[in-house]
Amino acid sequence: MTTLTDFNPPRTIAQSQTGYFYFYMALACTAVAFLGFAPTYWLPLAKRSFSASPVVHFHGLLFFAWSLYFAFQSWLAASGNVARHRAIGMIGVSLATAMTIFGFLVAVNAMKRSAAAGLTDEGIAFSIVPLSGILFFAVVFTLAIAAIRRPETHKRLMLLASISLLDAAVARWFLTFLAPPGPLGPPPVPVTIPPALVAYLLLVAAIVFDWRTRGRPHPVYVYGGIALIAIKFLNWPISLSPLWHSFAGGILAMAQ
Repeated sequence: MTTLTDFNPPRTIAQSQTGYFYFYMALACTAVAFLGFAPTYWLPLAKRSFSASPVVHFHGLLFFAWSLYFAFQSWLAASGNVARHRAIGMIGVSLATAMTIFGFLVAVNAMKRSAAAGLTDEGIAFSIVPLSGILFFAVVFTLAIAAIRRPETHKRLMLLASISLLDAAVARWFLTFLAPPGPLGPPPVPVTIPPALVAYLLLVAAIVFDWRTRGRPHPVYVYGGIALIAIKFLNWPISLSPLWHSFAGGILAMAQ
């Protein structure tokens, strides 16, 4: 009689399925990033009707490259190719560093454009949105690198960092279909909250998956999610404060 031996115990299969969940989440982040910017960047760029400074184009290239890199790294980890995943980790560090630098430069560039259009105060107020966003990404990414020997924490921090970038992509659809007609300028800070909450539904999906597979959400999602949402809501009152206008206005003055 022939005995069939199962070389894939249930725990191994469950771990594989969990790993591929993060790959699918990375693909979802990539799709949101691409489709979100399609109406205001990719399609006008293809039609050669989009004009912007080189720093804006390089910023877009870096951030979309991050989406592709994150998806590729997630696939390597899910498929068990951990050695290759770690070998190209420095590419992610370099990419995240460049994203932080150019995220700051684009925020300053936007303030300069607003000032040139006579909307200095509005531009300074809105600058808290991109600046706080790129700061959150940089901090969470740094924590993810520090937790590289704790895979369960590391992969959740990387996913949190990637989700935190998606509010800008979702906001482009809000601007395309809901923005009132008139001259373009920095929008009021409160209008950035609804698109962010839509983007953060991916975080809700990750929390639900944790609940189903481990019985409770991981602390990364609990504390990181609270911090992410708190920052988004606190942007509004802080953007109106004299302290923020003094701080961001000083950055604008140095850049001019």
